Amino acid sequence: MPQLSGDLIRHKLPTFTFGQSVIYTEQTGSTNTELKQLARWGAPEGTLYITDEQLVGRGRLNKSWHAPAQSSLLMSLLFRPGDFLAPHQAQRLTMLCALALTDAIEMVTELSPPLKWPNDLMWKDGKKLAGVLTELGIEGDKLTWVVVGVGLNVNVNFAKHEVYQAGNGAPPISQTATSLSIILDRDTADLRLPILQKYLFHVERRYNALREGQLPQQEWRDRLLGLGETVTIIDGDGGKQEGIMRDVDENGALILQRNDGKTVSILAGDVSLRR
Repeated sequence: MPQLSGDLIRHKLPTFTFGQSVIYTEQTGSTNTELKQLARWGAPEGTLYITDEQLVGRGRLNKSWHAPAQSSLLMSLLFRPGDFLAPHQAQRLTMLCALALTDAIEMVTELSPPLKWPNDLMWKDGKKLAGVLTELGIEGDKLTWVVVGVGLNVNVNFAKHEVYQAGNGAPPISQTATSLSIILDRDTADLRLPILQKYLFHVERRYNALREGQLPQQEWRDRLLGLGETVTIIDGDGGKQEGIMRDVDENGALILQRNDGKTVSILAGDVSLRR
């Protein structure tokens, strides 16, 4: 599989900001962890931190995962939106990046993955194709930086890599995750670079639109699995709420009409669809 590099990524990249500063490493613990430190040290907006292998990959609620080297897109982008976003609006960047990734996948493969609240790209068989992890820095009441990490399964056959399952009694990853190579039934190593470049382009396009007041909420809603359906929301402490997923608000919070009739706004958790 071809390695990525800063020069390769920037070659003919049609952006002014995102991806123009690239830090590439063959292997790292977590791209989000590394880029957060660079953000504190003053790295410019648009900095891309990308690796071919992530040893301590993290998802929401402290979930961990790992994939074979050069089989996925594992990257983080730095945003500095403090002049137009407040801390409680940072989830808009999660929505933005998830939509930009679907844009890129559609342009390169003609596949159209749906979204699962709050931060996953799925496939029609109910398996996860990609995930987004957003972390932020706040000083006082000001949003100083946001790091959005993305992991897209490109060319990995999980059935051959069950060693990378989550552990702790969780099912093998082949039962819960998929990849572009599995969906397309071919080697997809050649797709990493074009998807990455188109992702950066669409992030910049959507970020500029967000700055001008164009919210990602409606497009996010249109792609979202589970609207109008009965769902179970599981929080980080294992607590559960059941009801009908009614909507998502402009900041990405899920609007749940609980079984007791009360309507609540939920900022974080895992959605279990009853299908």
